[in-house]
Amino acid sequence: MKNLGQMMKQAQAMQERMAEMQAGLERVEITGQSGGGMVQATLSGKGDLKRLKIDPSLMDPAEAEVVEDLIVAAHADAKAKVEAHTAEEMAKLTGGLNLPAGLKLPF
Repeated sequence: MKNLGQMMKQAQAMQERMAEMQAGLERVEITGQSGGGMVQATLSGKGDLKRLKIDPSLMDPAEAEVVEDLIVAAHADAKAKVEAHTAEEMAKLTGGLNLPAGLKLPF
């Protein structure tokens, strides 16, 4: 039973570190861009859109569809970076332990 008690302590410690990591992700802001930086989307570590910056030269009404596409691309770039950052932080937390996809921590 000693091992079970130790496992429970480790699980509790991991849960605490996970909560700290999630709080840290709230403070992280990551920017993605498209169109050579003409459109920039900044997301929180949780994936919430915080800022959107559009170069004024793109404000031609005839270019609306291009701007819309660039916004989507910038958001996708930022989201990919957020996911990579989150995976990095999770790897630090779990010590490189490959947990199954979809496993929700804390338990």
